[in-house]
Amino acid sequence: MAKSPIQSKRVVVPFEDNRHLTRLLGEFDANLALLEDRLGIEAHAHGNVVILSGPETACDIAREVLEQLYARAAKGQHVGPGDFDGLIRHARQQDTASSDGQAQIATRRKVVKARTPAQSTYIRALEKTDLVFGIGPAGTGKTYLAVAFAAQCLERGVVERIILSRPAVEAGERLGFLPGDMREKVDPYLRPLYDALYDVLPPEKVERDLESGIIEIAPLAFMRGRTLANAFVILDEAQNTTSMQMKMFLTRLGENSKMVVTGDPSQIDLPPGMTSGLEEAVRLLSGVEEISAVRFTGADVVRRDLVARIVEAYDTAGTRKP
Repeated sequence: MAKSPIQSKRVVVPFEDNRHLTRLLGEFDANLALLEDRLGIEAHAHGNVVILSGPETACDIAREVLEQLYARAAKGQHVGPGDFDGLIRHARQQDTASSDGQAQIATRRKVVKARTPAQSTYIRALEKTDLVFGIGPAGTGKTYLAVAFAAQCLERGVVERIILSRPAVEAGERLGFLPGDMREKVDPYLRPLYDALYDVLPPEKVERDLESGIIEIAPLAFMRGRTLANAFVILDEAQNTTSMQMKMFLTRLGENSKMVVTGDPSQIDLPPGMTSGLEEAVRLLSGVEEISAVRFTGADVVRRDLVARIVEAYDTAGTRKP
């Protein structure tokens, strides 16, 4: 059956420079294939134009995405599948998400753009409030974005240092028996934070700042009694904190500091019967001024579609009664 003219549309999108267009579309027009898959349209490149066919709304989204990313390519910026995915997600959820558009974090090495509306909400919360909780499943970018934002604040002189912390539950936080210095002892537990740092800052700067203490590794067990001023403090895997540990950590926040607490309540490794401090803190501090809590879902997973489907399957199973 032929599609109704109201439902179907054909759009021709012209571009001035074929060199930028080639970078935009990717090798073998892979990014066009992504547009087709995500939006249920047909997209073909012909000369210096892209021809879109399909549902009117989807074609309008595809045109907007292509034009925005062509502008980036024309400025010499890298454009990849993640950029297409991010703009598509934002465009699809404009009615329910913030209308402020796609938020971003910029360091001298990299510009990180939000790939979901929830990520944009998260970045804006980091900008506006001094304590932010990022809660949700793996792969949603909550830890990576926190580290990237910390790096941006350090480069701009907003803070003087970055402090990274994570509960080492697997070692019971009794780290003394492990070989090496403190950094070597906790490296296995902080590897995701290191990976993010090296991605947004030059490796030589990360090493230099680690040596000088500008970037500090502070296991949760060693935070007691400190007041952290002029710092950007990140607590990762916070679902594995106890109530007392969480209270202790939150009260370390000093003058001119920002704090981000990230975690996934579905992956608690605490002993059975022990309450996680993360959800308790979010509940107790709800509505407190200068504190934000951003919840991510399986729809915000940006690693790959298979990870999103895994998260969705576990979430569905969790809602079923035995």
